[in-house]
Amino acid sequence: MADWSFLTNHARVLLCIAHDPGVRLREIAARTGVTERTAYGIVTDLTEAGYVVKHKDGRRNRYQIQAHLPLPETDSRERAIGEILALLTSADDEATRIIPVALTGLVRQPSPSRYRPSTPTTSI
Repeated sequence: MADWSFLTNHARVLLCIAHDPGVRLREIAARTGVTERTAYGIVTDLTEAGYVVKHKDGRRNRYQIQAHLPLPETDSRERAIGEILALLTSADDEATRIIPVALTGLVRQPSPSRYRPSTPTTSI
């Protein structure tokens, strides 16, 4: 069976930018498992489509996501990029409890507060 992911590389790059607007292309490539050249191409695609705006900050770029823009799919019922990002990340940093997509897909790790360690029992 071939390796696959629920999210496209474009969506994964957008998530990287959402988590860190000052992220470097090298870091995007490492986090998403693509080459730097591919990361550059994806960021270029997103900026040309208007979903991401680049701002020069010295020698680095800072990115700003245009969350109000609709998804490019025609059957998306006018969902905005920001709505999708809000589902994948949250203000209380719930995303840290998700196993990395590259490894297993979108599978939640159990919340530590839900489970209590079992107490050992002895039988006579």
